[in-house]
Amino acid sequence: MEQTTRKGIPLIGEKMPALEVQTTHGMKKIPEDYKGKWIVLFSHPADFTPVCTTEFVAFAKRNDQFKKLNAELIGLSIDQVFSHIKWVEWIQDNLKVNIPFPIIADDMGKVAESLGMIHPGKGTNTVRAVFIIDPEGIIRLMIYYPQEVGRQIDEVLRALKALQISDQNKVAMPENWPNNELIGDKVIIPPPKDMALIEERKKAEGYDWWFKFKSLNN
Repeated sequence: MEQTTRKGIPLIGEKMPALEVQTTHGMKKIPEDYKGKWIVLFSHPADFTPVCTTEFVAFAKRNDQFKKLNAELIGLSIDQVFSHIKWVEWIQDNLKVNIPFPIIADDMGKVAESLGMIHPGKGTNTVRAVFIIDPEGIIRLMIYYPQEVGRQIDEVLRALKALQISDQNKVAMPENWPNNELIGDKVIIPPPKDMALIEERKKAEGYDWWFKFKSLNN
């Protein structure tokens, strides 16, 4: 297993460290094997635990939605690959849900350590981290939950969609987009960078020249 020597939580905007890892789908090079795709890399504390099981079922049921957004799911925990495989089989046999994405067997904990995933005071358990990585291999978003709190997988989907639309349209996304309490599914126009643009911004819909928004349908 190879990875960069950088340890601790990486920064948004940094390149994803190059990893060569054993997964339930064989050896993978991340992000190299996923060029041109978005990656949603997420860690869980341990196999055969109730909260993690509920999360994996939710991720699996939304796998097609992630794929429609050109994104691939990858799980991770500090467990051996045979444990991952047996857990995937248990979920299939008992909950009738197929886990279609690979799970990294980080049994030495090196990947988790390099990405700042080790849960303080929880031994070798990893936090519930989510990294969204763009097609250029850049870390664009990170979410960290403690061991005791399960994630909301629809929020991960929402954040991925918001990132993609922001990139495509050079706009900012409001709280809880597309269901914001003030502007609904509209998006925020970037603030002007000079005085000349203020007059132009005044023509757009909004509350003030610094708070303008528009519909993507326009």
